Amino acid sequence: QVQLVESGGGLVQAGDSLRLSCAASGRTFSSYAMGWFRQAPGKEREFVSGISRTGSIRDYADSVKGRFTISRDNAKNTVYLQMNIVKPEDTAVYYCAADIAVVPVRSLRSYNYWGQGTQVTVSS
Repeated sequence: QVQLVESGGGLVQAGDSLRLSCAASGRTFSSYAMGWFRQAPGKEREFVSGISRTGSIRDYADSVKGRFTISRDNAKNTVYLQMNIVKPEDTAVYYCAADIAVVPVRSLRSYNYWGQGTQVTVSS
């Protein structure tokens, strides 16, 4: 079993940068593909970004491509989401998720474990 804890959320202004972190428990972190999802009030949870076990494959939703960067440090059991040039539309609760797979997928149903989420609020 894997436990995930997100951190780094907060209140920022449009155009600013923010880095989210997701710390995983145990020593099997490298066996999971990781993903970031977000959910705004009244909306369904949506895929933001995913990364393979080794970090060699990365995937981004069209809405964040070119602005966000996903990375991981398996030695620290941590995955990151660097958010640049943030927009008010990025406001949401951001969730970290783990999937027993080599390559990340976009469907949230494929992920086995989820963190509690961290709030990101972008003011205009």
